[in-house]
Amino acid sequence: MLVGSPSHLSYLMEMTYKCARASTSAPEKTIMAFPYPEARRDESVIDDYHGTKIADPYRWLEDPDSVETKEFIDAENRITRPYLDACPVKGDINQRLTELWNYPKYSCPFRRGNRYFFFKNTGLQNQNVLYVQDSLDGEPRVFLDPNTLSEDGTIALSGSRFTEDGNTFAYGLSASGSDWITIHLKDVATGRDYDEVLEKVKFASMSWTKDNKGLFYSRYPDQAGKTDGSETEVNRDQKLCYHRLNTPQAQDVIVVEFPEEPLWRIGAEVTDCGKYLIVSPVKDCRDNLLFYADLTKQPELNGKLHLTQIVHKFEADYEYITNEGSVCIFRTNKNAPNYRLIKIDLHNPTENNWETLIPEHPSDVLDWASAVDNDKLVIHYVRDVKSVLQLHDMKSGKLLQTFPLDVGSVVGFSGKKEQSEIFYHFMSFLSPGVIYHVNFTSEPYVPTVFREVKVKGFDASQYEAKQIFYNSKDGTKVPMFIVSKKGLEQDGSNPALIYGYGGFNINIQPSFSVTRLVFMQHFNGVVAIPNIRGGGEYGERWHNAGRLLNKQNVFDDFQAAAEYLIEEKYTRPSLITIQGGSNGGLLVAACINQRPDLYGAAIVQVGVLDMLRFQKFTIGHAWVSDYGSSDNKTQFEYLLRYSPLHNIQTPTRDIQYPATLVLTADHDDRVVPLHSLKFIAALQHAARDTPQEHPLLARVDTKAGHGGGKPTAKIIDEHTDILCFMSQALGLEFIK
Repeated sequence: MLVGSPSHLSYLMEMTYKCARASTSAPEKTIMAFPYPEARRDESVIDDYHGTKIADPYRWLEDPDSVETKEFIDAENRITRPYLDACPVKGDINQRLTELWNYPKYSCPFRRGNRYFFFKNTGLQNQNVLYVQDSLDGEPRVFLDPNTLSEDGTIALSGSRFTEDGNTFAYGLSASGSDWITIHLKDVATGRDYDEVLEKVKFASMSWTKDNKGLFYSRYPDQAGKTDGSETEVNRDQKLCYHRLNTPQAQDVIVVEFPEEPLWRIGAEVTDCGKYLIVSPVKDCRDNLLFYADLTKQPELNGKLHLTQIVHKFEADYEYITNEGSVCIFRTNKNAPNYRLIKIDLHNPTENNWETLIPEHPSDVLDWASAVDNDKLVIHYVRDVKSVLQLHDMKSGKLLQTFPLDVGSVVGFSGKKEQSEIFYHFMSFLSPGVIYHVNFTSEPYVPTVFREVKVKGFDASQYEAKQIFYNSKDGTKVPMFIVSKKGLEQDGSNPALIYGYGGFNINIQPSFSVTRLVFMQHFNGVVAIPNIRGGGEYGERWHNAGRLLNKQNVFDDFQAAAEYLIEEKYTRPSLITIQGGSNGGLLVAACINQRPDLYGAAIVQVGVLDMLRFQKFTIGHAWVSDYGSSDNKTQFEYLLRYSPLHNIQTPTRDIQYPATLVLTADHDDRVVPLHSLKFIAALQHAARDTPQEHPLLARVDTKAGHGGGKPTAKIIDEHTDILCFMSQALGLEFIK
């Protein structure tokens, strides 16, 4: 049980503040004596890793359902909540976030059958609403409003797919942020849902047969205990099923399974012609195998499909783009770290018969491709972390034209092979969104502005975004975006927010953020986004340079970004906040262990923090491709050197941890909360009875998950708390 004297508990409730004047000139920094919860340490829990004994005294926090764990969470929130609520400008922060968030947000329109659909949020709606219109200039009407499904907005749309004729809509619903979804089926003309609901679905692909009669989807078998997103059991034995419309799920047919590989996840896509099913199993977070089934030879779909294997090794990514007859176009990084497009003839699929349609670019990363207008391909490249959008000939691969774009990102796209129009959504640090329309029925193909979003109270001309390149510890040039008010004096007095990720081949491209805008507008803040190794900004080479036994490069790159901002007098260490979520939470936690002197505050969101046991919970086993595993001796020794939970220091007067806020949620079944709970327990234990002045706190949300589908109200509350924490801990002044 948690131990705490009555005097400690009464102190928690009263929270007598001890304020000390910050070393900076104007505002005050709140310094408090924190009676951290005394979490029980079970010193008997010791694991043997290849002959090395590792204690795990907070193993009991891995049980999310125990009374003791729940009491620990309550105790953490009891000291965190008063600190955040005491921020004297909390009302100003929340009001400004709410004002700026209240602008209309749109997705690209997309045509299905003879109707157009688009998502819209009027501003502060908890969930985006799906609208339908009979023509592009027709009157929109609500088609599906997830806000009506729960009072607090915690039921969210998670994945959807229309039939080819646009008459039936399959859509997933997630509750409280969990990765688990239920698939529902709706008649588009009437808006009526079919009776059946498909359950036990997670990490699912959905693909309709072209006769519009049934749906391929992947699901997990029934398992003992709960499956609501608060459990920690490993997800195993996913199967690909076929569901016939208007029949109960119990009659669904298992068409593909790999019982000898219980950790594989099975993706599937019906080809554009409808004749083939492309099956792509994956076991980690990179590389997949490739199979296909000829659906014309098994039209009844009443049993296992006969699969022909094309790719036999997990060594590269293969993504189906389109096909002409038996010849399919795939995007792959096989022998092409920056990706290329290849042709594979399913009737003659051996590798020596593959053809390159669009070769690998020497520097730009081929990020995605889409077939449009029957014989064309729209291709999105990432060039020095900025979007490039091109049109190519599908038969020859020849470049037809490049669409004009400002410095920023294409964050949305719609278009299909049989349609003669496309829409794409552009965003940047200083542009909340412009949706362009291109009509291919007449040349030249000139994009026109279909919709441009404006944010009331935001004047982009007052800000500037620039990209610089700095040297990391080993001399590698790393790009970084720096965004701030124009003309901000570089005298070391500005607070800075550095956000990073650095993993899983993921690009962190420019995007619009209300929270960062409030930080720049009302705190004179500088926002920095370093594109550190481990991401995909420069293809698989950049990814490989920051994974497995190269992971330290990620932390070095991030620390070098902070050092650059200090050297160039954008800020100073006591005014730097570092922030990251998920793999980025690992990044931030590792960096405050390694260089606590470099930062004033740290925001660790839903982080992977126990690097010796992450693979034992839910989908954690899939991350072995990026992190390695403690089951491997060499990888264990490397993981142990940086695992945030296992490298916590005891603070001294000279070296203290920056103010740290660890955030997690009770329904996060991606990175389960035990990572954050064990880390904050160990961090607070190390700081007990030391000169540590800066707060080390945890915020545990309820009815929330890893982040996907989080309602707007919860997002604003969370971001209010983050800005309040930064303001309190660093003594920042809110400028009205």
